[in-house]
Amino acid sequence: MPKIETSEKLFFKLLGKEFTDSELENIFPYAKAELDGHENGTIKIELNDTNRPDLWSAVGLSRLIKNYFSQRIKKYSFFSDKNHSADDEGREIVIGKNAKNVRAYSCGFVADGKTVDEDILKTLIQSQEKLCFNFGRKRRTVAMGIYKNKLINFPVHYDGVDPDKTHFVPLHMDEDLTLREICEKHEKGREYGYIVKDKPFFPFLFDSNNQALSFPPVINSSNVGEVEIGDKNLFLEVSGPNLKDILLCANIMACDMSDLGFKIHPVTVIFDEETEFGKKITVPYYFQDNITCPVDLVYKTLGEKLSLTQIKTALKKMGLESDINKGIINISCPPYRNDFLHAVDVVEDIMIGCDLNSFEPVIPKDFTVGRLSYVENLNRKIKDIMIGMSFQEMIFNYLGSLKEYVHNMNTNDDKTVLIANPMSENYAVVRPSVLPSLLKSEASSLSAVYPHRIYETGKIVLKDDLDNSGTKTINSLGILVSDRAVGFNDINSMVNNLMYLLNYKYELNELDNDTRFIIGRCAKVVINGVCVGVFGEIHPQVLENFGCTMPTVCAEFNLDLLPKII
Repeated sequence: MPKIETSEKLFFKLLGKEFTDSELENIFPYAKAELDGHENGTIKIELNDTNRPDLWSAVGLSRLIKNYFSQRIKKYSFFSDKNHSADDEGREIVIGKNAKNVRAYSCGFVADGKTVDEDILKTLIQSQEKLCFNFGRKRRTVAMGIYKNKLINFPVHYDGVDPDKTHFVPLHMDEDLTLREICEKHEKGREYGYIVKDKPFFPFLFDSNNQALSFPPVINSSNVGEVEIGDKNLFLEVSGPNLKDILLCANIMACDMSDLGFKIHPVTVIFDEETEFGKKITVPYYFQDNITCPVDLVYKTLGEKLSLTQIKTALKKMGLESDINKGIINISCPPYRNDFLHAVDVVEDIMIGCDLNSFEPVIPKDFTVGRLSYVENLNRKIKDIMIGMSFQEMIFNYLGSLKEYVHNMNTNDDKTVLIANPMSENYAVVRPSVLPSLLKSEASSLSAVYPHRIYETGKIVLKDDLDNSGTKTINSLGILVSDRAVGFNDINSMVNNLMYLLNYKYELNELDNDTRFIIGRCAKVVINGVCVGVFGEIHPQVLENFGCTMPTVCAEFNLDLLPKII
């Protein structure tokens, strides 16, 4: 979860009053945050919500807390929308035709009227890092630069350029380097250059005098790209492959900087091609759609019949303007929020706005006896058998990357559950199989003495249109053996031994459509006409994808399909 630090001086100034630690501990839950430490004038805060990047700063956090207690929603006058464009005072960003081949979009705004001090500088840098690293997936989808605006001549240009001909002096260096050389020689180039190094063009930001501003998402120029204490006039630019993502980050930063005392001046972005918002927009840009929620859903989910006044008040505490008409709540989203994916998200804000402590605990009406489920008993029996067969038990995460769970396995994502708003690409998919986890472990154990014999009993999730949730959770057993000469007969023997000890009679059928295995060296395990599992030799391409160097055999069983034996 994101963690932030802020000076107590700045934080209390933003809040308008000082708070004790115990008071902070009581009010932070309204923002799904908690006090992580407070010493030497520094407040450490842990955020427990990855859907609210607007709260990943002292400014955003203070905005919500102030709104919660005052119920006064702050308005920002510098936003444009589809019906209105704020005055850009002649400032423009022009997107070139080659940008779409590498990193399609860029936007920005100008902020002045406030002198940057140490606290403000630290806050801006921290907000930039959190948005780019957490929300922007380590700069893959969002990269941000802040520049000395007084040295920039508009219009600013953003385009894809030849990496071997375009050059400038990068930040913290004195040597003039080409963009490709920056990827090889600069510390940030080695860290982030991989994002664009395989593209035919590299992204480049420069002004009307051909002065280099930056090489997004890698590094700014040494001339205009380093903000210092005492600066008053700033230009903030955000780039990435998704227009809504960079617009949201620009909106968050504009609101934060406005709350810090800056005056925000919009900049018009002129695209090379038509976008979902047109060919020209003025940033900061309000693009959020209104969200609706049935009042009945609030009653059903929270278990209490709140009055319409209570609902509107709770939403106002959370910074949301609303009206209720014919049993439907209509909400105007703030420009810095884009986290409403479903009506239940509205219910959550109502719940927090009402204060969790206001809901009285309810004693369950049904009496149940606690006992182990059949699947749990089966799991325990299987674990005893696997350990007796010299296997080592493994426990893995249920979330991973699309590359790890799908692409490396030579499969498609037709049945895979993808997370709509992941914290990072490493936690973007709910695993559809245990085998990728076992293979990833094998790839990390190449120096261990062979043979490797590991297994896991855990849950996997697949799409299922017949289920109300659209998904199906399955209890699964995965088995992996890796050795110099391991093959089909070895895993066949192990499966036979497992089925015998579980007292199952089974038959084997040909498996000819599973690209994870070598065709002709894999099989289905069928009990009473139902396929309960598969096993075989892992395909060499899959082994290469994971970086495994030894022949490997695997088996996977759907434990929910096994007939009851206990």
